[in-house]
Amino acid sequence: MEIMRLTITKLSLLLPVLLFLSMSWRARATSVSVHENFIQCLLSHSQPSHPISPAIFTPQNSSFSSVLQAQIRNLRFNSTSTPKPFLIITALHESHIQAAIICARKHGLQMKIRSGGHDYEGLSYVSHVPFFVLDMFNLHSVDVDIETETAWVQTGATLGEVYYRISEKSKTHGFPAGVCPTVGVGGHIGGGGYGNMMRKYGLTVDNIVDAKLVDVSGRLLDRKSMGEDLFWAIRGGGGASFGVVLAYRIKLVRVPETVTVFQVRKTLEQNATEIVYRWQQVASKQLPDDLFVRLILDVVNGTKSGTKTVRASFLSLFLGDSNRLLSIMNESFPELGLAQSDCIETSWIRSVLFWTNFQIDDPLNILLNRTPPTLTFLKRKSDYVKQPIPKNGLEFIWKRMIELETPQMIFNPYGGKMAEIPSTATPFPHRAGNLWKIQYVTNWNEPGTDAANRYLNLTRKLYGYMTPFVSKNPRQAFFNYRDIDLGINHNGKASFEEAKAYGIKYFLGNFNRLVKIKTKVDPGNFFRNEQSIPVLPH
Repeated sequence: MEIMRLTITKLSLLLPVLLFLSMSWRARATSVSVHENFIQCLLSHSQPSHPISPAIFTPQNSSFSSVLQAQIRNLRFNSTSTPKPFLIITALHESHIQAAIICARKHGLQMKIRSGGHDYEGLSYVSHVPFFVLDMFNLHSVDVDIETETAWVQTGATLGEVYYRISEKSKTHGFPAGVCPTVGVGGHIGGGGYGNMMRKYGLTVDNIVDAKLVDVSGRLLDRKSMGEDLFWAIRGGGGASFGVVLAYRIKLVRVPETVTVFQVRKTLEQNATEIVYRWQQVASKQLPDDLFVRLILDVVNGTKSGTKTVRASFLSLFLGDSNRLLSIMNESFPELGLAQSDCIETSWIRSVLFWTNFQIDDPLNILLNRTPPTLTFLKRKSDYVKQPIPKNGLEFIWKRMIELETPQMIFNPYGGKMAEIPSTATPFPHRAGNLWKIQYVTNWNEPGTDAANRYLNLTRKLYGYMTPFVSKNPRQAFFNYRDIDLGINHNGKASFEEAKAYGIKYFLGNFNRLVKIKTKVDPGNFFRNEQSIPVLPH
């Protein structure tokens, strides 16, 4: 009897384990069959003239890892523990996008859309539920028409490709987008990207005249057929919440044959506090619209051994020659002490190289490289400043930066054309009333969770120290500087409430309009991620 009791006890202990193993095996078998059925669905929707099979990569494919890693720009999301997709579709034709949407909906699968892979939180290629990646990098044509001063740009193109293709056709045209040439067009424009000509010409989204989008039903739409509401939403509200944007038609802008760039650095010992204080007064309000002066703050070694100091770097693009620039700076910003020897006259396309830390005389085709020269582990955050920071506030910031050492801050001046456009004209709302935007920048090269937590904590500390000096109620943030510290959407019953946490910071009053449009065009919330626009609660 005792042996029987022991046997029954052991069996009762083993039963949950056996049930768990059985359920796990069945779940795995089910997921395998779903994935196989999904692939069969893709193949059945494939057009003979544009077969989809060369665009499908599974983990069994020898190229799977290299395809996945090729567009990962943050090493935090390139570890063995990072959740991986069960499949990647490197779309070669619009029909592949249509098939991906139709089949993913049919089989209830999560789709992530990736163009350049620069999402700071990896949301375009990482998820904690089973998912696949629709990778747009093969769809990267740039069709420039100088006669109409427009270009059709596919969303898999990089900004470098766009600039290079424009420069092939004209020395006096450009486009007011970002300064990092490896950034993908899809995410950059979809999220309201900006560049160093925004004071003259506004943001990217202020210079979009048409778009092509595949909607949740697999229909290919242009501006006319999608309607003005949806066209509004995909110009700054995050295209990936509403559909798959295949291409944008951009409006080119005029640039002079000669532009001037400079970078001047000053430490605290070289009067940086006074110069930064003055920069606050002039950068967004007093300087002309064709002059953009970015301010970068970081911690460097002091003049005395073993000491640290703060360095202020002033990086500029002026749409004109150096004589006129010097005249403007001597009148409005003499504190910087800009000299003729600091100024480099060049073409607009070569100013892109200067701003990317390439040599200004490097071959222009370097802009066609999709991969950044270096990759690091990184964290970014953002803020908006509405009032100049007093000198004692600046001195407080310097002390805290020296204490933290690694995090940097980049101040991007607003004003000019981008501030004249109403805050409701596009989903990007941070216009008049903002002096500059802060980007918090922390890079590190040490792998592992401990290092990541240490550097994430340093970044959050600096963000905390800046609280008295930035926007309040809400504390505004820039959507393209993705930051999941602001909130995560689990896309369940609480989706709308969860999304308000980050959505109002990113979009202010435009959030509600985005939600209404989302509910209309994608009521089943197929296009979703951890910070997507939600549908209205039922």
